[in-house]
Amino acid sequence: MTNDRGTDGTSPVLSTAGLGFPPVLDACCGSRMFWFDRKDNRATFVDKRRERHTLPDISSKGGSRELVIDPDHLADFTNLPFPDNTFALVVFDPPHFERNGATGWVGLKYGTLKGNWREELKQGFAECFRVLRPDGVLIFKWCEDEIPVSQILALTPERPLFGHRSGKQQKTHWVTFMKPNAKVSGAGTASAGLPG
Repeated sequence: MTNDRGTDGTSPVLSTAGLGFPPVLDACCGSRMFWFDRKDNRATFVDKRRERHTLPDISSKGGSRELVIDPDHLADFTNLPFPDNTFALVVFDPPHFERNGATGWVGLKYGTLKGNWREELKQGFAECFRVLRPDGVLIFKWCEDEIPVSQILALTPERPLFGHRSGKQQKTHWVTFMKPNAKVSGAGTASAGLPG
């Protein structure tokens, strides 16, 4: 698989039929801030934005920092261009601020929630689980500076396994899900608490 850009700036989902995909999908990668290797070939990076900004940053040499959002595939997380059951791991870190302006530092860095964002996030969860393989893992990240994580988790019928809070004020949540395996849950283990 290659990530050659087409004339419209997007990448083809598959450049050569039959080669498959890396095992990991970052469904809204932004500038890939939490990745150890921002070009990790085990992952496919998706975002609906492709842009570059110079942001003021007094801690950086020269007083500014480049923000580069350059996904492998230009797509919205509500309509991912991949087949069902494709990825072993999906990372879902959608925008989590509603009141930060789209042109401010935080808005440019993280994106902003607009319009009917609850429905958008609901569709995003559904799409992430659609492209996730059975028994695959979804890592969901949410900062509850403005909106409590409990309201966001209510947007998906899937049950989280466990989570962790991080950040100076413990407002960032990392939540882990596992996609049910229909063969296993249909075999009578639903009574053990697996969603059926």
